[in-house]
Amino acid sequence: MHRLKEGLRLGDRYLLEERIASGGMADVWRGLDEVLQRQVAVKIMRADPDNEEIFAERFRDEALHSAALLHTNITTVFDYGEDDHLSYLVMELVAGHPLSTIIREQGALPPDTVRSVLAQAALALGTAHEAGVVHRDVKPANILIREDGVVKLTDFGIARAMDAIGHTRVGEMLGTPNYISPEQATGEQATGASDLYALGVVAHEMLTGVRPFDRGTPIATALSHVNEPPPPLDDSVPAELRAVVAALLEKDPAARPANALAVAVMLGVAPSELAGLDVDAADGVSGGYLVLPVTPVTPTPSVEASEHPRAEQAFEQAPEQASEPAVVDTPTVATRPEDLLD
Repeated sequence: MHRLKEGLRLGDRYLLEERIASGGMADVWRGLDEVLQRQVAVKIMRADPDNEEIFAERFRDEALHSAALLHTNITTVFDYGEDDHLSYLVMELVAGHPLSTIIREQGALPPDTVRSVLAQAALALGTAHEAGVVHRDVKPANILIREDGVVKLTDFGIARAMDAIGHTRVGEMLGTPNYISPEQATGEQATGASDLYALGVVAHEMLTGVRPFDRGTPIATALSHVNEPPPPLDDSVPAELRAVVAALLEKDPAARPANALAVAVMLGVAPSELAGLDVDAADGVSGGYLVLPVTPVTPTPSVEASEHPRAEQAFEQAPEQASEPAVVDTPTVATRPEDLLD
């Protein structure tokens, strides 16, 4: 196998320039597409002799799932290849910062910023769910904030098409305990509603600066999602935003919003934008990470949230991942590899 280093060329096309992130199963490099002469992110699967086949299958699945999802708020996949036992995924290079870094450095974010990030992430999830794909690992590390304020949902590494057979080992539960839904934590099947719950956890963390369900160990944390209510949000958070977060964090999947696009409408996205976010609705990071809010618009009767059915097909679960890999923060951040407990 190749020793990954600067100057390595994959597929006789992609020149590796700098490693910018590392995760549980892959490394991400900034690279140059020598054919099109553009900067790209190259995600390369890390070798694991004991689980090479199952990881390779997941990696191919990620390529297929991601390539099928075209939306302003989802990172674009350009290519997939294998070169002398190295599997790699080529994606757009996103100039921005992961939400996890923003929260770590700034703490609680303004409600208008939270509303904007949530609305854009909901539109991304709506596109994925309508395409039959559940993300299964929605968390701040997988939400990138571009310098112009546009949100990019990334890392479909453990996503699964709802009608496909997953690649898991017996007893394995995929996901991150800090953001896992109650139904996944108890071994039930995950659906699009599970992604909405994770989005609610992310929203709570953005508003408070701390993870609402963090009990020190993966098992205790997962069980807290089942047995404990989230900490109450401060009265300074607008009531309508608190209501959205509360709806997303319902323990019963059936009690959550009907689908991700319904969440976007609740957060003020105009019906005309449901097919793709108007970039002007979230323009600019001025002197920092601040994202301008989506302007609240009352939906017209012609577009009802109930017209978008929730993705409800199931897939298998797996045990919590237990360690957090090194996170590399750079001015330009590529699609994130699987951060385990970020």
